[in-house]
Amino acid sequence: MSKSKAILIIEDEADLQNFISRVLELEGYEVFRAGDGRTGLFLLRGNHVDLVLLDLRLPGTDGWTVLREIRRDPALAPVPVVVLTAIAEAIHRKKTLRMGATKYLVKPLSASDLMQTIAIVLSEQEKLQPAASAATSE
Repeated sequence: MSKSKAILIIEDEADLQNFISRVLELEGYEVFRAGDGRTGLFLLRGNHVDLVLLDLRLPGTDGWTVLREIRRDPALAPVPVVVLTAIAEAIHRKKTLRMGATKYLVKPLSASDLMQTIAIVLSEQEKLQPAASAATSE
């Protein structure tokens, strides 16, 4: 069986960050956590991450800026980004997806919806990059 997937949570609400971490860890994922955009980018650049869960409203560097930086960096661009936000307006959803978000989920969301979305995104990612995944796993 392959090694566990790593997920980076960039979320400033501590209760939500803890809840998501617990759910992911119970499912066997390795979890990295950041409470702001700068720390999230630092962790993303310093660790192998298979998926990013990104809040849009963050202190300092907001989620749109983080997403833009991820998509501009060739080393980070392939990493899927699932946006978790309380912003439900269609215009923000469209803008965020155009900027390169993989999925856009509106809070609050259930653990089962979150896990289902993560499973789908990671499965799609593996189909897109089977050679890259095989080359990077040790």
